Amino acid sequence: MNKLQRYFIDQNADEDQRFFITNKEDIHHITNVMRNSVGNEVIVTFKNKEVYTTEITQITPQEIELKLIQKLDINTELPVHVTICSGLIKSDKYEWMIQKATEMGASEFIAVEMDRSVAKLPPNKTQKKLERWQKIIKEAAEQSYRLIVPNIKFESNLNKIYDTISHYDYILLAYEDEAKRGEISLFKDTLRQFKTNDRILIIFGPEGGFSEKEIASFKDVSTNVGLGPRILRAETAPLYALSAISFEKELMG
Repeated sequence: MNKLQRYFIDQNADEDQRFFITNKEDIHHITNVMRNSVGNEVIVTFKNKEVYTTEITQITPQEIELKLIQKLDINTELPVHVTICSGLIKSDKYEWMIQKATEMGASEFIAVEMDRSVAKLPPNKTQKKLERWQKIIKEAAEQSYRLIVPNIKFESNLNKIYDTISHYDYILLAYEDEAKRGEISLFKDTLRQFKTNDRILIIFGPEGGFSEKEIASFKDVSTNVGLGPRILRAETAPLYALSAISFEKELMG
């Protein structure tokens, strides 16, 4: 696999066009960090998930102009669309989780202030935090050869998620009481049912777990699953789930 740096452009690829990277951080990375110059090549992933080797034809402080060289046959996306909905946890742990979960194929993130969340996100800090999280996700998507940049949003309580359940084919709730009871088959049996392009919502609690009220509100629409015999930390559980889905749907084929 080529070791060229990878970047995203929010346009569809068209062989008759030239393209421009205008993101300030990308321009800085290409010119100052990687020390690229006109004639060097970078890999670009386009909005329609097409990937090309491109040649830099012009560099200015405002934009980097590219021309398409060769289309690459790359498919790095999970065959199912997985949304990781998790209770707010301490900032450094949450950032680590979204970085690693992006590498492992998550399609979308929803951060939720749940009843037992120790971490809080005041309204006046929400936008800045979302921008930081999105930057972490974008860099992880580039590093791991993803074809999309997962998006992230914030909701102030779990009821807002309940209002969106019709968007998903499966809703799983990772409930540590199921693990404590030794329940190990429901998750395995459910993910074996996933079909290509199914949309899956997996809900994870914060450090203190779900409240009884939160569990009760989803009892008619979700499958409560245990994630193996060990009790996992809030930031580890989503990675376990994504690994299991990848193993079953990609490696087992």
